[in-house]
Amino acid sequence: MEKVRKQARIWLCISLCMMLLCGIVVSAVQTNGGKVTMKELMIETDAGYNMCAYLFVPDGVSADNKAPAIVTSHGYLNNKEMQDANYVELARRGYVVLAIDQPGHGDSEVMASLSANGVYYGALALSRLPYVDTARIGVTGHSMGGMSCNSAIAQDNLNETRIISAVLLNCADATYKDADGNWANIYGGRDVAILSAQYDEFFHVWADENGNRREAPYFMEGVNSRSFLNYGADPATVSQKEADTIYKQDVDGEEAIRVIYRPDIIHPWSHFSYKSTKDVIEFFDAAFGAPNPIPSTNQVWQWKEAFNFVGLLGFAIFLCAFTTCMVFTPHFEDLRAESVVQPAKVKNKMGIVWFWCSLAAGALFSMLIYRWILNVGTGMHVGQTEAMGLGLWSTLCGVFTILSMVVFYFVYGKKNGLDLKEVGAAIGIKKLLKTILLALIVVTVAYSIIFVLDYFFYADFRIWTLALKAFELPILRFWPFMLLFLTFYIASSVATNCFNYNNIGGKPWVNTIINACMVTLPALILPWMQYITYYTKKGMLWPSDAMHILWLFPIVLILFGSTVINRVIYKVTKNPYLGGLINAIIVGLLTITNTCSILM
Repeated sequence: MEKVRKQARIWLCISLCMMLLCGIVVSAVQTNGGKVTMKELMIETDAGYNMCAYLFVPDGVSADNKAPAIVTSHGYLNNKEMQDANYVELARRGYVVLAIDQPGHGDSEVMASLSANGVYYGALALSRLPYVDTARIGVTGHSMGGMSCNSAIAQDNLNETRIISAVLLNCADATYKDADGNWANIYGGRDVAILSAQYDEFFHVWADENGNRREAPYFMEGVNSRSFLNYGADPATVSQKEADTIYKQDVDGEEAIRVIYRPDIIHPWSHFSYKSTKDVIEFFDAAFGAPNPIPSTNQVWQWKEAFNFVGLLGFAIFLCAFTTCMVFTPHFEDLRAESVVQPAKVKNKMGIVWFWCSLAAGALFSMLIYRWILNVGTGMHVGQTEAMGLGLWSTLCGVFTILSMVVFYFVYGKKNGLDLKEVGAAIGIKKLLKTILLALIVVTVAYSIIFVLDYFFYADFRIWTLALKAFELPILRFWPFMLLFLTFYIASSVATNCFNYNNIGGKPWVNTIINACMVTLPALILPWMQYITYYTKKGMLWPSDAMHILWLFPIVLILFGSTVINRVIYKVTKNPYLGGLINAIIVGLLTITNTCSILM
């Protein structure tokens, strides 16, 4: 085991270097190599709630050299960092950028109800800065953020002097009709764009003359796009125009832009897309003129994402290495195995059958109940519906896993020499309490690193829709939702290590990959079914469950990674509960800090 300790120390140093490198590179990209000042603000809005935001101010901008400014907004269940592609690229082109956390999201104040005016109060805050050109303030938002942009326009239309001059709705519909239901141009002389993903799951739906539902692939054939590109005209009186073409027309004495961009992507890909980012850059360049012109094809935000992922991998390695180092300390050495745990030998063909059937049964059960239990959970009147839905799914899958292990043990395992104490499934109270203590220590230290990197570099560990980030302490009021994840992640670790760690596959790492893939399988199959149907038939298989299917994207990495972490820790400790607890707490924290919250 001395070799294991030495290796753990080496990997611990490597993981710390990876996370530090993540912070340094992310900071360099976000500040354009120090040419953009980045600040985190807590804005007290005129509505009385606190809204968190990142403010980006390029060098050279001052009261004597004012710059155009843009508010960027994330969508539902996300946070301001989800707009990193936009705020990185716009800021390096000389725009002042305010990236907001919508109310009840990220680090903004949690309230008893959601407000739709986060974008408006962001624009209002920009209009009060002495170095912002108030004649050139734009807004853009993805999904719910786009809806917030429409709400901002409605509010701005009530002002004697408008604040907002340009709007880009990213994966969101425009407001096509007025309050009386008539086709209208509610945007007036503002420049407006719709970034319409060709395979959007939520917006750009319309009905043809026969009443048939048409989804986003058919948006350009519909009446809404026709009216929009013709500045609110009745679509029956005008011809259809083309996508990806900027149209200009004089409106109330101002030249106003209308354009619909059509990248061939899905809804959540639009805040992680070279094509969408290119469209955002080109629109605001056409609307305002970039103070620091850079071709739209020149994008660097991908470096931030790449090193965010390096940090995420470093975080996972840290969990394994730090835990291993801790079990070599005097206080926790009784949690260490005498030697590295080796895979068990499967005695007969029936053992092989049980192995594959138990894995397949777990994957099938998980997949079959997913859509049903998510609808049950998200339909409840609770403060975090996403956490409730995913938590209930985890709980039921955990219960099924436990029942599967019980059946396996009494029908096959016990008769063939499976000793629960020998494999670590049976554990004493004293050892269990130490296990809980060590899990809490590991998670606390690991998350402390996230807070340090957030403080010094405004960096976290994320890739696309998966994000490990720092959080404001009031969000911990939702800690009970974390308990829903305990059953599955602990049961999964016990099943993976005490029942399914064997010589099937030959080398131990092959067995690890098999277990990880089978645990992850439901989170892969359901999206495949949804999107193969969508791309081939231009209609979703489960349109009403589109949001729940999207939630599976980050779960693929979570399930695969947690299984590997469980196995690495188990091999050193012969304790399946330690890795299971660590993963359960981290997944619980990740879930409650990256969603929409409402005070109940």
